[in-house]
Amino acid sequence: MTTKIGIRGLMLVMLAAVACGAGAQPAKPKREAYQASVVNAGDIVPPRVVPPCRPGRCPFAGQQVTVLQVRSDKGGVLGELKEEFEAATGARLTLVQLTHQEFFPTFISDLTHRSGKYDAAIAGAWWLGELVAGNYIIPYDKYHQDPRFPAWDIDDVLPGPRALLRYGGKKYMVANDHDGQVLYYRRDLFDDPQHQAAFKQQYGYALAVPTTWARFRDAAEYFNGKDLNGDGAPDHGLSMHLKVGAQGMFHFMSFSAPFVIGPANPRHYWFDPQTMKPLIESPGHVRALKALVELVRFGPKDMLGWDLGKSWDHFLAGRAALSFTWGDLGALAQDKGSQVKGKVGTAHLPGSDEYYAIAQQRWIKTEAPNRVGNTTGGSWAGVISRDSKVPQATYYLLALMAHKAKSVVYATRGWDGIDAGRHYHFLPPDGSGQLDAYLKAGWHEADVRDYTKAYFEDFNNPLQLPYLRIPGAFSYWQALDVHLAEAAAGQLSPEAALKATAVDFEEITISLGRERQRRAYRDSLGL
Repeated sequence: MTTKIGIRGLMLVMLAAVACGAGAQPAKPKREAYQASVVNAGDIVPPRVVPPCRPGRCPFAGQQVTVLQVRSDKGGVLGELKEEFEAATGARLTLVQLTHQEFFPTFISDLTHRSGKYDAAIAGAWWLGELVAGNYIIPYDKYHQDPRFPAWDIDDVLPGPRALLRYGGKKYMVANDHDGQVLYYRRDLFDDPQHQAAFKQQYGYALAVPTTWARFRDAAEYFNGKDLNGDGAPDHGLSMHLKVGAQGMFHFMSFSAPFVIGPANPRHYWFDPQTMKPLIESPGHVRALKALVELVRFGPKDMLGWDLGKSWDHFLAGRAALSFTWGDLGALAQDKGSQVKGKVGTAHLPGSDEYYAIAQQRWIKTEAPNRVGNTTGGSWAGVISRDSKVPQATYYLLALMAHKAKSVVYATRGWDGIDAGRHYHFLPPDGSGQLDAYLKAGWHEADVRDYTKAYFEDFNNPLQLPYLRIPGAFSYWQALDVHLAEAAAGQLSPEAALKATAVDFEEITISLGRERQRRAYRDSLGL
């Protein structure tokens, strides 16, 4: 039995969960919820690209830069950069690391109270509308081509993720991570003649990389219950993470896109841009959620309580035939401890045979599968607080992290959470990337060729899932997250779950001001 709660109740529940967790487990966790545990990180490191400054000539001598970020072992990439940055500038770098649940509330509290504790944050792209609307962060346009700072080129970023770096015609996020979800499948299983014959006998068509979610469903059903890693135990058709508060709602966004977005409906997904009425309970969204809920049957029962790391671990241990998630998984599959290195195929996400054009209120069939690109996820990147007393030193740090020589290495590693998205990350003929960079990082050649091709196709797809970047996006997505979990657990029907989501969306919109939200939403869509 479930109880309908308003958005204030929802926020209280989420905050209470964070508080209870902090009280029950005061020690630092061994593994964050977004990190895999069955593989070990490689030892490849990026080159130094800026020399130490000479005494008396350090550009930011004596300045202190404080950056807020999600908790990572040894400070992650910024911890890796600390010594180089300090030697080149004379400044000092302090990293404040928090869990995902603590991160946004802490940063927005500092900004709204004008405390100025943090000069920058490695922010999620969905925060941007709120940060810009509140005049909480500053653009870096005047610094971007300034030779005093490490050089990087925003035009190196592919169109999909590049759009997230700007807002209202100004540059706010300094390129770093480039998120999007793709399909992962066990190439060895799909190429196995015995599986091919058995699948065709059962389903009447050849086993192949799924191009529609219906065929993905069949493949997941077929492989579910079979021993996929040779240990004699039954394994699963797919692996997903569905725990509330662990970013599980992103699965639905990517999955549902081709049921809603199409050539006749390239933008109407979240809200009606004229009225700000939520569209989340449209027939396309409902059909997608029904299909997604059915897929839950082909994964472990524990999946409902899994965080991202546990879902990745299951695939990396060879215990699932399929997954759809971020670029981290493809890179983690190459690390020591992975049971699937050399066996991981990657492809653009599947599509649908028809989509619901919301403005026309009708289903439209397509000749080829309707496949929609996405930049689903955080695309975590640095933003500079308006209250920073050292904005130039802060930009220097973020630009150093964005440097090509650094980014090439980051994109090959799984542990740092930084995914590919720039021209030089992709192999020819798609980009200018070098296969040798991936091979030195331990990649299997077949795996990397599939991986870079899939992401290049995703980020260049002219049809893209609209990314929600308006004030309140954090709250809208929390509401969606809760109700999707209710549907996945069978507590609510897909129709009821999305109806409840629409009600909460309305409440959030009313509380923030409908006209203000309408203007922000139209601006975010470029209307």
